[in-house]
Amino acid sequence: MSRPSTPLSAFASLRTGLGAALCALAAVLMTPPAHAQLRGLGPFAQLRDTAAALPAGVQRVADVPYGADPLQRMDVYLPAAGGAASSAAVASGTRAPVIFMVHGGAWRTGDKAMSRVVQEKVARWVPKGFVFISVNYRLYPAVNVLQEAQDVAVALAAAQSRAASWGADASRFILMGHSAGAHLVSLINASPTLAQREGAWPWLGTVSLDSAALNVPVVMTAPHYPFYDEVMGANPLFWAAVSPYHALSGPVPPFQFVCSTERPDHPCLQAQGMARRVRDLGGRAEVLPQELTHGEINAQLGLESAYTRAVEAFMASLDAVVAQRLK
Repeated sequence: MSRPSTPLSAFASLRTGLGAALCALAAVLMTPPAHAQLRGLGPFAQLRDTAAALPAGVQRVADVPYGADPLQRMDVYLPAAGGAASSAAVASGTRAPVIFMVHGGAWRTGDKAMSRVVQEKVARWVPKGFVFISVNYRLYPAVNVLQEAQDVAVALAAAQSRAASWGADASRFILMGHSAGAHLVSLINASPTLAQREGAWPWLGTVSLDSAALNVPVVMTAPHYPFYDEVMGANPLFWAAVSPYHALSGPVPPFQFVCSTERPDHPCLQAQGMARRVRDLGGRAEVLPQELTHGEINAQLGLESAYTRAVEAFMASLDAVVAQRLK
């Protein structure tokens, strides 16, 4: 079902001294060098992708609706019935943990079935006994960024409400997103009430894959890619309303921020600033820099590598059942 726009006044409490924050943080957060040429879509330009190949031994439940719009759909990937992971789960009586994935695409494009979103992650984790859910959401300009976050929140609540029917545990969800999707899951993790008021249960934590929009006001007042002006607009109140940094007000579920060291807009500075803020408020956050491009951070997660193992170590630290499945 479609959701009405949320008035900016509802997010007034998120503005934690915006002017002062900009001054204090500009020196340590995203400040590309003066010579950096940030044109077009930059690292987001190569967004076309093929559909993922379904690994052997995995079931796909396609286009599960969570609203009336054709984009309000999710794909659910399940361990094969009778397979080793499924049989072990039945024998133990423990339902599967869930990886809840949100695709990127500069808030304007992308799809839940793209191979770089799904293929390697499903191939690695579903046979280990995880349920993997990949989510679509309405896109700009049909809706704004805040409404996109609302869609993700509604999808999360809907997935948790149906988790038992997929053999999954509604209390063992890990949020994951790449690029714009990383921004959306980071915003929800930073302000859990966005999802809780849609009926979502608490989740274990969030893996944010290479967002450079964790502190949106700083992004918008520093050199940035032109598409941000279109998507984020010119209203500082809206910037604060969709800024994960400004949504933080206390301890939140744990964060892992994966960031590319290869990008001229320095997402690792964004990640470091966000992680400091989380820790200052009593939460847990870690930053995982990678010598990978923006696209590679998404496409290579799930391949056997130190990178994948570091993400799995974070996930394993969240819950004993998750840790057991990752062995």
